[in-house]
Amino acid sequence: MSEKALLFIHALTSLHPGSGTALGTVDLPVQRERHTNWPIIPGSTLKGILRDACREKIIINRKLQDDGPEKEENKRLTKRRKADVDAELTTVFGPPTLDSSAHAGALSITDARILAFPVRSLRGVFAWVTCPGVLQRLSRDLVLAGLDSLPEWPEPDKEKLFCINDSPLLVDGDKVVLEEFEFTKSNKEDNDLADWFAQRSVKDQNTKERIKTHLAVLNDDDFTHFVRHATEIVARIGLNYETKTVRSGALFYEEFLPPETLFYSVVLAGEGRNNSHNKSAEEVLKFLSDNRIDYLQIGGDETIGKGYCAVRLYSEEKS
Repeated sequence: MSEKALLFIHALTSLHPGSGTALGTVDLPVQRERHTNWPIIPGSTLKGILRDACREKIIINRKLQDDGPEKEENKRLTKRRKADVDAELTTVFGPPTLDSSAHAGALSITDARILAFPVRSLRGVFAWVTCPGVLQRLSRDLVLAGLDSLPEWPEPDKEKLFCINDSPLLVDGDKVVLEEFEFTKSNKEDNDLADWFAQRSVKDQNTKERIKTHLAVLNDDDFTHFVRHATEIVARIGLNYETKTVRSGALFYEEFLPPETLFYSVVLAGEGRNNSHNKSAEEVLKFLSDNRIDYLQIGGDETIGKGYCAVRLYSEEKS
């Protein structure tokens, strides 16, 4: 894979990348890594969503038309079938399922890993928290992607954190209160870590400025506590229309990651394997960037506004 980039994902609404398996009191938990218990978005999910988004762009950009006198409600499906076998799309993402044995796609997408997690704060409304474990992974993935390296990061002790010296999160000079826990600011000079996050992970200017002042680096254990226990647990019910009471078996609990959660995924492009429409690795990655996909819906509950995310493809030319 000779061309590489990072795909940053910024949740604008609550996000449910579900695991499909309930092992506790929550019926529908989010997907998590087995060994860290940190939330992830599976690479297979991301690749399918990106493929669908590029397919919709093809329908619009090439003004695909329907064949035959189909009923109105069937026309959109017909256009999608045409786009689904588009030569460029199948070269980049692979052919449709029925023809999947023809060749593999040229684009590889890893699981999206947690980058920063929003946590309620006594001052400053909320903080984006991260930890040395996350930053070590990110640094390693930046090397894999051939991108610029991270600034040096602090490694706070337990119940301590690092943030910029004039952060609006601070209480009484050197304290930060996240949820019900009090942290003491480490005595370190400001560095460029928050600015690195802001300039690369999001496009929105207001969000960039907020990340610069609201990013906090916690100890690994403290970070793990928040990503495990500071998610949203929502009760969902189905009502009996006659009695307006909960239908039998229709009460369940669903876990959501809060709005403002940040993820990243590594995107790897190789030479196309479609003999009838080949592409270089550079052209494969360019196909993704040229489609200018700024927003994606990820995970469940699309019709109730969940999972809407802003995305940014960050590659070497933007370093």
